Amino acid sequence: MLKNSYKTNLTIKSWAKEDRPREKLVLKGKSSLSDAELIGILISSGTRDMSAVELAKQILAQVGNDINELAKLSVKDLEKFRGIGEAKAISIVSALELGRRRKDLPTSQKPKINSPADVYEIIKPELLDNKKEEFWILLLNRANVVIRKIQISSGGVAGTAVDPKLIFKHALDHLASGVILIHNHPSGNLKPSEADIKLTKKIDQAGKFLDIDILDHLIFIDTGYYSFKDEGLI
Repeated sequence: MLKNSYKTNLTIKSWAKEDRPREKLVLKGKSSLSDAELIGILISSGTRDMSAVELAKQILAQVGNDINELAKLSVKDLEKFRGIGEAKAISIVSALELGRRRKDLPTSQKPKINSPADVYEIIKPELLDNKKEEFWILLLNRANVVIRKIQISSGGVAGTAVDPKLIFKHALDHLASGVILIHNHPSGNLKPSEADIKLTKKIDQAGKFLDIDILDHLIFIDTGYYSFKDEGLI
């Protein structure tokens, strides 16, 4: 009997209204909620033995109560916690990814591209010391202000496959006027391959039909870059 009573006290519905996470957010504002309470809202329900907030506390404890470490967990990692199924794991991963994107390019500080050197500095956090070849794009508005940077593909040390349709889908979705292509060479070789040149021309020609300018293609290495535009290849 005592055991059943204890379980009842664990449910969020039994808490005072002002202490329930959703109601607390409405009554006191989002800043009044702890990390565990915010995650508790995301996962919605707990287990028979613990509330959603207590489950959230358990998850946070496993990552040292560090949201940045939590953001590194995959859906599969989160599913290892009792009470976290795929849907709840996806909710957590999605929310943290939105937060990362918001922090990535603050609205008031979106950079403007004036030169290939600007592109290099913007993409450096993503590609510096990267041992895999990755392909990224910068989406720009008509004033050459960056709208978004997006990873298109990731491969091995020797190359990565790129689908031009995916590049233009992102450009159209974000109403971009211009696109800058970027990929790294983990080998440290700045010279573009024949495949690099052919792909660039193919994407550039497709952009002309869609009225989307391919402004440059940068090959990134840790110590510098190669600009297709500077070399007259675009």
